[in-house]
Amino acid sequence: MEPYADTGPGFLRMGIAGAFAIFGAGACLVLIGDPTAARAGALVAVCLALWLFEAVPPFVPTLLILSLSPLVIASDRPMAGMMTWMADPVLALFFGGLALGVAAQRHGIDGVVAGAVARGARGSPRRLLALAMVGTAGLSMWMSNIAAAAMMLAALAPVGAARDDRLRRMLALGIAIAANLGGMGTPIGTGPNGIAIGSAGAVQAVTFAHWMAFGVPLVAAAGAVAWGLIAFSQRLPAVAPPEPDSGRRLDRRGFLVVALASAAAAAWMSEPWHGVSAAVVALALAAALFASGLLAPRDLASIDWSTLLLVAGGLGMGRLLEQAGLQAWISDQVADASLSPTAVLALLLAAAAGLAAVLSTTAAATLLIPLAM
Repeated sequence: MEPYADTGPGFLRMGIAGAFAIFGAGACLVLIGDPTAARAGALVAVCLALWLFEAVPPFVPTLLILSLSPLVIASDRPMAGMMTWMADPVLALFFGGLALGVAAQRHGIDGVVAGAVARGARGSPRRLLALAMVGTAGLSMWMSNIAAAAMMLAALAPVGAARDDRLRRMLALGIAIAANLGGMGTPIGTGPNGIAIGSAGAVQAVTFAHWMAFGVPLVAAAGAVAWGLIAFSQRLPAVAPPEPDSGRRLDRRGFLVVALASAAAAAWMSEPWHGVSAAVVALALAAALFASGLLAPRDLASIDWSTLLLVAGGLGMGRLLEQAGLQAWISDQVADASLSPTAVLALLLAAAAGLAAVLSTTAAATLLIPLAM
């Protein structure tokens, strides 16, 4: 990760984030009557401003929540209790998923998928778009959305007519949309999923299979609509298929990664029958990858720890809002406004779409999911 040593634009982001943080914290201290809830609201406002405008590395607000929460909520053992806020099984599940993503990249599984997409197009640009979107969405269910999109774009760049501007635009748009959609398909696909599962756990346990039963059909339907809008928006030239013998092939270690991933996926989706939690399966998968040598100790540095800390911060912020009584205060305001549940849901959806369109999706989920709960 590169250090945050930006010049002009960085200072501008810091200035905007600082202004929003001061305004939000001040509003909480003035408008909220309960002192504990007011202090919690001020801390949350500062963290959200830093998250939403990406003025600092994404794990910094998580550290602020950990370090300043004891000053917000009085407790006999403040740190001992508050550290447990972020000790959620969702983090173990994400760790296993991130380790699997690193293994897939190291052993060329992503390249094999991209090569199969290019060969399967057989000269049809619409078939190429469909296969590229399916492949990207499938990869992004199990690895970083950004990594899945970048890998697919790089792998398909040499495909004959990919030099055509229209086809290049079509592929770039379709792959980007598919990467975002695919992240919704599994609990480990993207950070907001983990925050949602962790927050909802107090009310209703959400298993891996439950999430996929809803997420995968949603991804398929949205992907089909997106493909239709892109594929029929313009006439496209034929795609020159690659040579029959082109493309990477998996070696023995690559097949072993696929076997371990398949076993883990089967265990995740059959959780309701065997009762072993998805987090335990994810940790066992990570242990197997490192113990077998499929991942080396140096690969531990390639895991996206920043995302893990960001998800932990979202879970901790939700617990802070709950423990400080701020969630109850927000619920009272909604009740006093006489808004129906449908209207509240519509407002939350509109806010989520608006924030996610211009800012971090995980930061938007961090803000809105605790409020929704």
